[in-house]
Amino acid sequence: MNFQDSPAEAAYRARARAWLEKNAKPRASNVRGRLDQPGDAAHVARAKAWQRLKSDAGYAAITLSRDLGGGGGSLIDQIIYRQEEERFDVPTGVFEISLGNCIPTIAVHGNPGQRQRYIRPAIQGEEIWCQLFSEPGAGSDLAAVRTRAERHGASWRVNGQKVWTSGAHFCDFGLLLARTDPSRPKHGGLTMFLVDMKAKAVEVRPIKQMNGAQEFNEVFFTDLVLSDDARLGEIDNGWRLAMTTLGFERGAVAGGLGFLDHQALLEIAMQGDDRLMEDSRVRDQIADAYLVTEGLKFNNYRVMTSLGRGEAPGAELAMGKLLSAKAGQQAAYFAMDMLEQRGMLTSETLGDHWRLVERSWTWGAAMRIAGGSEEILKTLIAERVLGLPQEPRMDKASAFNAANGA
Repeated sequence: MNFQDSPAEAAYRARARAWLEKNAKPRASNVRGRLDQPGDAAHVARAKAWQRLKSDAGYAAITLSRDLGGGGGSLIDQIIYRQEEERFDVPTGVFEISLGNCIPTIAVHGNPGQRQRYIRPAIQGEEIWCQLFSEPGAGSDLAAVRTRAERHGASWRVNGQKVWTSGAHFCDFGLLLARTDPSRPKHGGLTMFLVDMKAKAVEVRPIKQMNGAQEFNEVFFTDLVLSDDARLGEIDNGWRLAMTTLGFERGAVAGGLGFLDHQALLEIAMQGDDRLMEDSRVRDQIADAYLVTEGLKFNNYRVMTSLGRGEAPGAELAMGKLLSAKAGQQAAYFAMDMLEQRGMLTSETLGDHWRLVERSWTWGAAMRIAGGSEEILKTLIAERVLGLPQEPRMDKASAFNAANGA
């Protein structure tokens, strides 16, 4: 593993840091992590302005080629830039799925007309995309989607429901995975489409979270008509495209989930009762958090080293995501224990520390499910790392409608 930037990577980091220092304000605190919660119109407008500035400087969609409007850099460049950007008070969440998952998928699988129409406006911040994958009965088992797209001549008619769609309430377009042939096995009868989220046949219903934020939505399609030009890739080959999208999503994990770490726990303890740091149990917990943080950092170095060699990391990403979410939530519980009564309320005296505690507690629970539940990730590690035999899957070769009554 390489623990240091190569000379070229160090030079890129220095350029990115200098540009950020010139164009953005550093965070008021030393807290690391993603604290912005996108959703309201003012935040989206601010994010679009920042995105256009990044695009003009070549720091938007860094891994896409320049002829498509991207930065023409490597995935390592993208990770380095993300690490540097976290130090600054800028809106980052609005475009993560749009430019991290959806647009790269269009760049790989789209036809020339689709790439020309959709990629550059998204990179410049003019249009935002969401990912229409999960359904009430198809979360960890994504291949079980029931949203139907039926062909009628040169068009398709879509009916169904998606859920937990991040950012659908402010997005312009969506990447839709739908079932086009229920007589085939569940992985084989899926097709991907490009959907106008402002169409009348698309209804977005917000999901209010317990912290008052609105990051997720339900999306309903009622006789939505799509031309065949809206189809991405080949008919019934949508699973392959979905794996491309999720592959880009896994790559983003190397940048970290931005949860509470040992440094934040230490600063919280030092702001509290003076006796806290005299308690050996507190010191032990902070030491344990340090070990987890360092382990995740070195695991991310392994990922980055593999990417730098042109290799595709596998189980490292699953292990990183599995441990990050759980560790973040456990750290938040411990922080609230240290704060005692203050741990039940938002404490202005803690500022960004408290916001990170809240995010790690609530979002940590969600991330133990989202992007692959802990059970799914443990199964992946068991099969691909430990070499354990796969469990029997009777529905893998059966027709979807026969196995699911659809």
